[in-house]
Amino acid sequence: MPSDETLMVRVAGGDLGAFEHLVLRHQGSAWNAAVRFLGDAAEAEDIVQESFLRVLRGAANYLPLASFRTYLFRILHRLCLDFLEKKRPLPVDCVPDREDGRPTACEAATRTDEQREVQSAIARLPAQQRMATVLRYYEGLGYGEIAQVMELTEKAVERLLSRARSALQESLLSIRLPLQP
Repeated sequence: MPSDETLMVRVAGGDLGAFEHLVLRHQGSAWNAAVRFLGDAAEAEDIVQESFLRVLRGAANYLPLASFRTYLFRILHRLCLDFLEKKRPLPVDCVPDREDGRPTACEAATRTDEQREVQSAIARLPAQQRMATVLRYYEGLGYGEIAQVMELTEKAVERLLSRARSALQESLLSIRLPLQP
């Protein structure tokens, strides 16, 4: 299977099949990040779709200075923040089922009060802390990748995540969930 960067070169040349491979490869994680950040499955779907449309429109200008995933999440991050300016997100207990029937990460986990508390606490974080938390703990991005996505320094990401962990620990103290860096 070709790399994301190779696929983007093909997309820049007009290969829509290569674009389809990129969408299929990354739409699930993009949607999961958006729905966790926004708390609205329908809006997340729209934002992910708009993210991929922007990838397609900007394919000719794409420079593989970072991984494609980082590039996609940077676009997604900006669209999520734009959405936040227009509408306040709602906390979600669990990522809802996708309409295409594919299982979500939450379907594999048992719904517990602790999970609801964690999601609610994350939803109360300021936007930058919430996005950094979603990208780090749900999408598995490293500090460097998060810094690129959010256009911050790694040190700034480290501080955001530290403040987020502190706020979450304080909020979740009653249920005693350990937070790992």
